[in-house]
Amino acid sequence: MRKILGAASLIMSTCVVHAEQLKEQQQTSPYSANVTFASQYISRGFQQTWGKPALQGGLDYANPNGFFVGTWASSVSSNYLRDASVEWDFYTGYLKTIDKFSIGMSVFYYYYPGAKSTPETGSSSYNYGEIIPQIGYGPLSLKYFVTYTPDYAGYNSKTMGGSAGKRSRGSSYLDLNFTQPINDTWTFGAHYGYERIKNFSESNFQDVKAELIKDLGDGWTTGLAYTKAWDKNSYYKKYSNGEPGAPISNPIDSTFTVSVKKVF
Repeated sequence: MRKILGAASLIMSTCVVHAEQLKEQQQTSPYSANVTFASQYISRGFQQTWGKPALQGGLDYANPNGFFVGTWASSVSSNYLRDASVEWDFYTGYLKTIDKFSIGMSVFYYYYPGAKSTPETGSSSYNYGEIIPQIGYGPLSLKYFVTYTPDYAGYNSKTMGGSAGKRSRGSSYLDLNFTQPINDTWTFGAHYGYERIKNFSESNFQDVKAELIKDLGDGWTTGLAYTKAWDKNSYYKKYSNGEPGAPISNPIDSTFTVSVKKVF
């Protein structure tokens, strides 16, 4: 079951990035778009493009009253998720900022077209959704992701084994971020996260991230990020997508990612 779980457990959203982009964009129009080319797609410490480059993009609407809605997509590897090529996210929410204090709530749904576990594990879907309350003060922000769908990323008794009928609704992810401008063009960011998977605690994990972002002007930015994830029992160090003979990888190793982004 570890092979199946390895793939399922690593499906993570980039919710933090989306929400912060909406907060930071200072434009005359409430509509915006973004395109990113990255050396790989990393989310919550896991390498989702099998170490290969990723193409990403999104569309957003952010009302001055704090309401926002949008969609975002990234390429993923079929070695990482069986029969997957794209992660497609949909989200909406509200973010209110008063001086240095912010508070908000958002709802996300993560869609992986065509991606399912093997027939032997019930052909389980990896699609899932989360509700995310958040607060912030100055450079610090805290978010708490809670799974509202029956399963979190395909975690259930068919893919995990154990007692029949177990689901993973109510799984949670604690997300603590620090973002601090260094000067007019450079920004430093740091992150710590902890994922708790309901009914399947052996697959809980933690992750960290440190990054530098350079504002190049005219909507262009470039970034360099260091990421790493780990778990108590080294559960994710060897996994495949579950297919017989599928490649095995360690997606939680420490790694660096370079990216270039354009906001329109």
